[in-house]
Amino acid sequence: MAEKIVVLVDGSVYSKSVCEHAAWAAARTGSPITLAHVLGRREAPDTGDFSGNLALGARTALLNELSELDEKRAKLARERGRAILEDARAVVEAAGVSDVTTLLRHGDIVETMAELEKDASVVAVGKRGEAADFAKLHLGSNLERIARAATRPLFVASRAFKPINKILIAYDGGTSAMKAVDHVARNPLYAGLQITLLTVAVDSQETRKKLDDALAILRAGGLEAECDVRNGTADAVISGMIEEEGFDLLLMGAYGHSRIRTLIIGSTTTEMLRSCKVPVVLFR
Repeated sequence: MAEKIVVLVDGSVYSKSVCEHAAWAAARTGSPITLAHVLGRREAPDTGDFSGNLALGARTALLNELSELDEKRAKLARERGRAILEDARAVVEAAGVSDVTTLLRHGDIVETMAELEKDASVVAVGKRGEAADFAKLHLGSNLERIARAATRPLFVASRAFKPINKILIAYDGGTSAMKAVDHVARNPLYAGLQITLLTVAVDSQETRKKLDDALAILRAGGLEAECDVRNGTADAVISGMIEEEGFDLLLMGAYGHSRIRTLIIGSTTTEMLRSCKVPVVLFR
């Protein structure tokens, strides 16, 4: 049986797109879909003491009222979570996928993802969450935390679904880039798609050798691909090429391995997630 596709939904404007992209992938691979909504800390009961120096009777009454409010808030959060999951299921099933499971979890979203991704082929999430600041192109802390923690390929969906026919692999010869190439070569998801390998570097014999090695892996998987070498700043070159040549999906390595590199806000990974208008698949 094919590994499942884990889809994290939060009720944001990206949720429908995430589900449609996941359904597209499931239809091409035969994978089941698991839809998960996580009730985080903000939905947890508030245990703070707001009673101050109130008299005993008033203090008891206030604490009882706060407890009732907490219970109501938690109940509403659960009901909203179930509604989000049912809406997500309807989107997936409308796209023709019937093997769908829904999960409502309480806790930390990264810890939940770590548990669910163990038997997943890919994890899908929206580019921006429910609380993201669209005016500032803010990605939100959850997406960045997920991207840095995921061990499976992370499919970061764009705001609207568009059929995927043409994919770009940003390739630098590193470990995560090799994982991207190997993933494409082995996964039926990419069969029949137009594939281009892009290296942003000085065009040299060494650069071409790395590309030839990657092309050999793709061809061994029965795929054909073009390759391109361009000089410049990685994020600007990649974004420009996607825009100019109409690519539908970008695959690239995610972040560096050192703690210092993962803290660089202006990294190529973060910038591509912010600015790229197509879905991005990240590999660690």
